[in-house]
Amino acid sequence: MNYIENIYVCLAAPLLVAALCLRARRRLTMLFLLAGMTACLLSSYISTFLAAAQGVDALVASLEIAPVVEEGMKFFPLLFYLLVFEPRRETAADEALLIAVGFATFENVCYLTGSGAGNVASLLVRGFGAGAMHVVCGVMTAAGLSYLWDRIYLRVAGTLGLLGLAATYHAIYNLLVSQVGTAAVTGYLLPVLTALLFGALSGRLRKIRRKTD
Repeated sequence: MNYIENIYVCLAAPLLVAALCLRARRRLTMLFLLAGMTACLLSSYISTFLAAAQGVDALVASLEIAPVVEEGMKFFPLLFYLLVFEPRRETAADEALLIAVGFATFENVCYLTGSGAGNVASLLVRGFGAGAMHVVCGVMTAAGLSYLWDRIYLRVAGTLGLLGLAATYHAIYNLLVSQVGTAAVTGYLLPVLTALLFGALSGRLRKIRRKTD
């Protein structure tokens, strides 16, 4: 499994160098992408350890362990950012998206390395499906927190609820894509369609805000 660490070093090095050279806002972009990849690497360690400790196979681990671990690890950098820097709502949502993109990118590269690149069509389906799923879960959590974070009494309950929602969505995706035929196709399409729906709703909300301003 050492190739995972090697891939991480190769991908993280240019991002880190870029972060040192860029200005503040663009530097944050590089750092959050790096945080997403780091979260993916740590998630693989934790999920593997928990699966071995509980003696479960890969399918059970992907349904019961990986969704909780991965969504939690994606959330920790965002939580740190919220607690320390207290950003605006829009900024928090953008950073959550960058973390999710970094996570999905590293996961897809590791999958490509482990499974080979012979079937381009399969890789495209996997890339868009898994990528959209991680983005949807990240945006789902950030969008909810942006409205809950100002209400202290909702922070803990809201955070746990949103993480549970993201982990459930993630588990449903993993369950569907582990099947064959219609179920697998539905699984790969579900996050893509959800991402398109989120994009349409986001555009609609922007237009409404501009009219009210």
